[in-house]
Amino acid sequence: MSDVRRRLDETALAVQGRIRGTAYERPRVGLVLGSGLGAFADALDGPKIPYAELPHMPVSKVVGHAGNLCFGAVRGVPVVCMQGRVHFYEGHPLDAVVHGARVMARLGASIVLLTNAAGGCDPSFHAGDLMLVTDHLNLTARSPLIGENDDALGTRFPDMSAAYDPEIAAALRSAARSLSLELREGVYAWLTGPSYETPAEVRMVRGLGASAVGMSTVPEVIALRHMGVRVGALSCITNLAAGLSSTPLDHKEVEETARSRRADLLRLLEAWVAGVAR
Repeated sequence: MSDVRRRLDETALAVQGRIRGTAYERPRVGLVLGSGLGAFADALDGPKIPYAELPHMPVSKVVGHAGNLCFGAVRGVPVVCMQGRVHFYEGHPLDAVVHGARVMARLGASIVLLTNAAGGCDPSFHAGDLMLVTDHLNLTARSPLIGENDDALGTRFPDMSAAYDPEIAAALRSAARSLSLELREGVYAWLTGPSYETPAEVRMVRGLGASAVGMSTVPEVIALRHMGVRVGALSCITNLAAGLSSTPLDHKEVEETARSRRADLLRLLEAWVAGVAR
């Protein structure tokens, strides 16, 4: 057994010890809630387990990431949510960055939606826009799969030609239409951070076909697809990227913009869970 799988199993066993016998013992859907987007988990009625109480579960020190594994039911569908995530720029190795997402899959979630706060690279975007991620650009030259492969988790060379599941995307579009919410679509580019991108880097990213740029999500997508989990992603465009914004970029702006869309995001995620789990 690989060290990655050993740590994964130990975390999953610790979680199962806390939820065994509840209605949420085997969640069907998982959600990763990014910067300022954790309010969805606050509404869940099941156990809330701080990451710090779980073996091998890294804890984020970034403002806006509460650091809880939350359980509950959304319109009768059992779900598990990561209320916050850790990032590569915090100094964690990538196997730690994706550990929480892998744990959700190990607990039974076969569908996972990842959310994030992102900078808009498309000049037609505005702060507060919601964007369905249709594909990604990994511009870091990093992957959570580098190193020994554990065949029990997934194949050595996973196919990424449809990394973002079309049925999950269709369910998000349908949920947005039912709520009369505008949903942009585009490619998400991953850079490590923690510094925001330069105007030249934003022009490069736009030239490569990305509509948004951020510091998360992509490694989790790779790890989940490696495990055969169906994946979708949703970005909240919390600011326009460097060269497009008239003001200096600030993490407080990221949090404030995400909070301003809280009600819409809650409604959208609830409708999506109900639709995708039918």
